[in-house]
Parts: sequence; C-alpha cells; structure tokens
Amino acid sequence: MSAEGLPTESAITTSAADRRSYSVAGSRRRGERVGRIGATALVILFSVLILLPVFWMLSTALKTRIEVAQFPPRWFPADPQWQNFPEALTFLPFNLYFRNTAIITAIVLVGDVLMNSIFGYAFARLRAPGKEVLFVLVLSTMMVPYQVLMVPQYVLFHSLGWVDTIRPLTIPAWFGSAFLIFLLRQFYRGIPTELDDAARIDGCGYISIWWRIMVPLSKSALAAAAIFSFTYNWNDFTAPLIYLNSPDKMTVAVGLASFRHRYGATPWNLLMAASLVAVLPCVILFFVAQRYFIQGIVVTGVKG
Repeated sequence: MSAEGLPTESAITTSAADRRSYSVAGSRRRGERVGRIGATALVILFSVLILLPVFWMLSTALKTRIEVAQFPPRWFPADPQWQNFPEALTFLPFNLYFRNTAIITAIVLVGDVLMNSIFGYAFARLRAPGKEVLFVLVLSTMMVPYQVLMVPQYVLFHSLGWVDTIRPLTIPAWFGSAFLIFLLRQFYRGIPTELDDAARIDGCGYISIWWRIMVPLSKSALAAAAIFSFTYNWNDFTAPLIYLNSPDKMTVAVGLASFRHRYGATPWNLLMAASLVAVLPCVILFFVAQRYFIQGIVVTGVKG
C-alpha cells in the first residue's frame, strides 16, 4: 500500500498473477475432470460391447426352442428355462468330457509352468556360446502358423502310434513354448544377479538357484504362465479334433461342436447353456488369480 492508502503497482501485479494462477489451476482441474469422465465413459462403452455376447448367450440359454427361433429376436426370455442347464449337461456325456479336458489341461499346465520356467532361467542366466542365436530361433517358431505344422505333426504322431491318445496333446508341452519361454526369461532378467552370486557363495548350483531363488521370486510370472496355459488348453478345439477319435476321449470343446453335428436341428438354447458352463472354469481362474496375472504381465514388461 502507498502512503495515501492506495495499492502499489507491485501489489496490483501480484494480485493479477494470483488470479491467473487460480484460473490456470481451475482450468487444469476441469480438464482432468473431463478426461476422467471421458475415460470412464469409454471403459463403460467397451465393457458393454464385450459383455453383450455373454448376455446374449445367457439369454439364449434361458429360452425355449420356439423363442430362440423368433424374429425379431427377444433380448429377455418370457419365462426363463433354468432346467436347460442340467438338460444340456446330460444331453451329451459332459461329465466325461469335463474329466478328459481336466486331465489334459492339468498335465499340460504342469509341463508348461515347470519346463518353461527352467528354459527361461537358462536363457536369462546361463552363459553359453550361441545362446542368443538359439533364443532368436526359438522366438522365430512363433511366426510359423500351426496350420503349416498340422500335417507333419500328424504323420509323426501317427508313426509313433499316438493317434487316439492324449499323448500328442500333452507330451509336446514338456518341450517348451516359445511365448512362455520369452515371458519368463524377461522376468528372470529383471531379478538382480547379486542374488545368484550370493547363492553361489553359499554353495548353490544352477538348479538350487533356480528352485530356491528364482521360483519364489517369480510367482506372479508363473501364475500368468499358468493362466495362459490353462485357458488355451481348456478351450483348444483343433488338436483334440485331429488326434482323438473315440467318443469317450472327447474334450469339452469337441463335445460342444457335437451339438451341431450329431443332431439335425441344433438346440441352440442347450448349446449356449453348455457353453456357459464350459467357460466357467476359465472365468473363475482369472478372477481368483487376476492380481498375480496382472502383476506378472506388468512387471515382465517393465523389467524386460
């Protein structure tokens, strides 16, 4: 203030600067609020688009055959037919299909997690001439479409007498998967090498370091690998269709396809009911292990 009680030029300048800073801060807050609202709207929109087919499956599973054939289709059944679910599971021997699928998936899951963990550790920690070239060759197998390998693999397994057994579906998993090897290798490379040196001082070898240090520290990455393995093999349709011929050895995916091939008119309501039950194990596994799954994927990407 001046001697006459009037604000000085510096005070006026400071007040104007404060007003501008308040205006900028308010604009930034409004922009952040609008951004959050827009992001939330996009998430809701994509969630609806993703869940729409699931809702349609549930709606169809609760309809009668007459309602399924109506046009235009009805989104909500007039009288929900909850008995479609037990009828669908007894329409075909799904208890047998679930058992076969569970056995195959469990064997492959153990092989995928165990062997790919060892291979990933070897590529991340062991020193050997030509290791990087070999790793590039392993990754290059991911670019070969499965359709190119179908005939040679079938000829090989047929010559071994493995057709119509679960061996072609389970034994190859114990020889590694390029994607899972890459996933676990990237994770192991993010673990400090000082832990290996300390373990060697204590007398640990490579296997002891892998089992006592790497495995406990990589539970999230191993959980992510287990989820990938379980989901793929539980839903696999092509390989069981090629190698399994006996009806008592069918898997769930092949059994669901039998709804259309075994009967003239496809019972879509029963097919949707059985499909919902078939996908439940994957959904339950993901929600139970999603924390480890997301952590494994994020940490692998950051530390790689």
